[in-house]
Order: sequence, then structure tokens, then C-alpha cells
Amino acid sequence: MYTLGINAVYHDSAAALIEDGVVIAAAEDERFTHIKHAKRPVPFSTWQLPFDAIDYCLKEAGIELADVDHVAYSYDPKLLSSMPTHAGATIELPLEPGLKPLSNPSESPWDPLFLSYIMNARAQLIDGAPHHLMKRFRSDGRAMRFEWHYVDHHLSHEASAFLAAPFTDTAVLTMDGRGEGVTTSLGQFVDGEYKRLKQVELPHSLGLLYETVTGYLGFLHSSDEYKVMALASYGKPEHIDAFREIVKYRQDGTYTVDAPRLVERFGPARERGGPLEQQHFDIAHSLQAVLEETVLKLAGWLHEQTGLDKLSMAGGVALNCVMNARVRDHSPFKEVWVQPASGDAGTALGAALWIDYRERAETGDRSRKWQMDHAYLGPEYADDEIEQLLKWTKAPYRRMHDIAAETADILAQNKVIGWYQGRTEFGPRALGARSILASPIDPSMQSKLNEIKDREDFRPVAPVIMEEYASEWFVDGGVAPFMLFIFDVHPAKETQIPAVRHVDGTARVQTVNRNQHALYYDLIDAFRKRTGVPVLVNTSFNTRGEPMVNSPRDALESFWTSPLDALVIGSFLIEKNGVRA
Repeated sequence: MYTLGINAVYHDSAAALIEDGVVIAAAEDERFTHIKHAKRPVPFSTWQLPFDAIDYCLKEAGIELADVDHVAYSYDPKLLSSMPTHAGATIELPLEPGLKPLSNPSESPWDPLFLSYIMNARAQLIDGAPHHLMKRFRSDGRAMRFEWHYVDHHLSHEASAFLAAPFTDTAVLTMDGRGEGVTTSLGQFVDGEYKRLKQVELPHSLGLLYETVTGYLGFLHSSDEYKVMALASYGKPEHIDAFREIVKYRQDGTYTVDAPRLVERFGPARERGGPLEQQHFDIAHSLQAVLEETVLKLAGWLHEQTGLDKLSMAGGVALNCVMNARVRDHSPFKEVWVQPASGDAGTALGAALWIDYRERAETGDRSRKWQMDHAYLGPEYADDEIEQLLKWTKAPYRRMHDIAAETADILAQNKVIGWYQGRTEFGPRALGARSILASPIDPSMQSKLNEIKDREDFRPVAPVIMEEYASEWFVDGGVAPFMLFIFDVHPAKETQIPAVRHVDGTARVQTVNRNQHALYYDLIDAFRKRTGVPVLVNTSFNTRGEPMVNSPRDALESFWTSPLDALVIGSFLIEKNGVRA
């Protein structure tokens, strides 16, 4: 049984494919289209199906659309009271958004068109694919037999957590900007059954509040929230009372968010690209502190209700690794797992997991055949394909005899490399498949990497460490394969890895073992043998405004248009100063 999951709502369009409980492939559409977060300038085109990601998933499985049994779309328009209850209904559509101000800022003048598009998504899947992808979608004229399912947006987030987590029974907490009408959901997965316990509805949304402040601070909302998280480390809780007035916990697993009125409270917004002042740092810090306070209270209520000692989290808010660490360290839960594709891209995976699980359960099969211990679910390119491109572009390359050892030699010389190996990561973090790597020993490496990637000076870079060394280099360092938690750098090691130590003494850590990515692990081990440091700097292989590279061509273009020193792509090495003997 094949189940295809699709997210095509709001942002981060993606697809995932499951065969009988096992995930075959998952990818964001941005990796193919080069449109970051798959957000297009024309409102209604934002909701185009992720045709390229779907095509990749089908190709990875060696099937066509006609072979798919179920399609799960991670949004259910029937949950909106204004919508008709069946796909054959019609809606009168405005040709353009109205000029009258909205009474509810969570609504959009484009909503009728948006919902109409969703209602017609099945037809778009069959008839709307771009011509260059139609071979796999037309399926040689065979009839489509799949059953179409609309899956509640937050259920898709929830299932992406409890059906992928390494837990049998788990409490579940999901938080994002918005779904159909819900922003936060609390529940439990016990004995193979999922039960919701509480939900928070619009307009009360921690995610939308964080987005609003992100925009106020001069960054792109639904895109740059992680910058605000980084900015918070430079501030003080000068405005924490103001944010506590905005966000109020209600003692019952819910909260309210009042209209923030940021200009009224704090003065004019920062212009994009304008100078950053202490006021901006303090606003970011205060927002982050109140977010952490509120989520800790939600986690405490959830633990009290469920009595479970394991927590699984998803939704865009769960990409906040500082908040995640607070939950890990200060909530009653003994173990916390966060979905690595927690944003809306992950709802494609969650919707597919849920429909697959539900359909198998109806036949008596409630087995969990897969858990997400790595995120390498995207495209991979063989050496033959890579070398063919290198020859065609006349790149000065050579084949490496020992990839890990030879790359470690380059890194030990304090050079910066593009690292392109294996299957692309699913989710927003570079985890050693499409990464820029460097030595953490030089204190100037953080600023050097920010200059290479044209990033703001305050942005930290992250370390990757061999799993067995994590506790030696980071305080209470544990397994963290998805770079979704921070740890304090061990005081005894601070001077050895200054490039990855943030201003507050923390680092956003990725751990890796050989089972997850053997070559990546061997590279770090080879660097350790040369330097005594089992740590590398790992940041995403892209330049400003671009998604992470996906194809070998993407990697070459990014390499030649940035001041990287070398590119290790498959078994091949390219260096800017020519081919070494």
C-alpha cells in the first residue's frame, strides 16, 4: 500500500511517500524550484501542489501516480464553518482582495480563493502537473485509483511526532502559527490510540505572535524567526512584563494572546536592514522568555493529565531549539523528542503516516514499522551522474582515494568546504548531507562563515560532534541528531571550539553516529585524529536567499559563486586554487 502525503498550504510545500508503514522518501519543493519556503509572490500561486517533490518521491519508489493507493492532503477545508461539506460545491470568488480592513488579522481577503484551490487539489494533482513531469503523473493512461483524504492540519503535525518518535507511548504537544483554526494541540498516544486533550484556537497563537515580532524587528515573518531567537541572547528581559500582558496562561492547558500593538508599546518598527539597537535585543529576549515560560506551563499541564514521562513535539514553534532545551531541562518529562521537519513541510509526512496507520489499523495491523532516527530522505546522486556534470562544466576536479582523511586534511588547514554526500535532508537543518563544514578551533571562523553566506554578524554557527564525545564537550550533552536542542559548551572546552560557542555560552548541537551517516562520522573522526577535536562547524550549504542545494548542479553553482575553498561532492574534490597533485 502506497500513501502519498502532500503539504501545499501557507508555506514549505512538500511531499512524502510511505509504503506499508515505512517512509520511502520526503522532500520540500523548494529544493527543486529554488523558491525558498515555496512562497511565491502571487498569493494564490503559493498553494500550487509540490509537483517536483511528488515526482521525486514517486521516482524514488520506482512507481507512478496510478500505483498510489491513498493521497493525504494536510489541511481539511471542511473544518472551516464557512466551507461547503463536499468537493462538488462551488464558491463565489472575489477577483481581488477587498480593500476593507479585516476585523480579524488571522483572516485573509484571499481565503475564498485559497479554500477553492484546496477543494480542487485532487484534480490539480491529476491534470495540473507541469508538462516536463507528466510522464510519471499520466501513468501511460492507466486510471488513477487512489483515495483522497483531507487530514486536519494539526493532526498532521501530531502524527508526524507520535508516529515518527522513538516512543511507544508519548504525550504530544504541537504549536504553530495556525491550521484551519487551531494553533496549539495537546494530546497523548497510548496503546496505539491517539487522544486529544486540549486545543487553542485562533486568534490566540504563540506562532503568530512570534511571526509578528519577527516582522516588527525588520525580518521576514514565516522565515526569519530563528534570527529573533539568536538575537534574544544579546538582550535583557526589559520588556518581559509587556509580553506577559500579551500572553496569559489560563491554568487549564490553554492560553490567550492579546493584540500585541507593538508600535504603540515599543515605538516604530525597525526597518529591514536597519541598525540593530539594544531595544531590539531586549524585545527579542523578552519575547523568547515569555514563550519559554508559557510552553513550560503547557508541558506541565500535559504531564499532569497524562502521567507519561515522554513528550513528542512538532509544529513550527518546535523549531525553537532554545525553547526545546528549556522543556528538556525544566519540564516534568524525562525524555523529549522533536520532529526534525517540525514546520509545515513535516505535515506532508504526518498526513501520510496517519492515513497509512489508520488504513492498516482497519485490517488489524497497528504495528510501527519505522521511526525517524535520521532525516536523509531526499534525492541522492551517484558518482557517475556527478562526474558527468563535472566533465561537462570543465571543473578542475580529481577523484579522492580516502574521502574522510583527505577532507579532514583540508579542514585542519582552516579551509571552508562545501560537503555534498548522500541523500538530501528533509527539514530545515543541514545535517551533513548538504552542509558547509569548517574547523571550530579558529575564533574568527563564525564571522568568516557569516561573511561567506552574507549573513548577519550576530548569527551563530552550529557544531556537529561524534555522539560518544557529546558529554565531554557539552554540559549534560546527549543524543541530538537533528540540531534541535542547545547545550552549554563545557567550560574546559571553550577555548578549543570558540567558533561554535554563542554569546550566551551555548551551542545548537548535532550529534552523529556511524549508523546515521557513516562518511560524515568518519570525517569528524579523521579531523579528531589530526586536531584532538571531535567537532566540526556545520551550517547549511546555501547562500543568502537560496534554499539548501539539492542537485550536483546546485552545489557547483553555489560553490563557484561563493568564497568557499573547496567542494567535496561524492568522491570528487574541487579546489579554488586548482587540482592538487
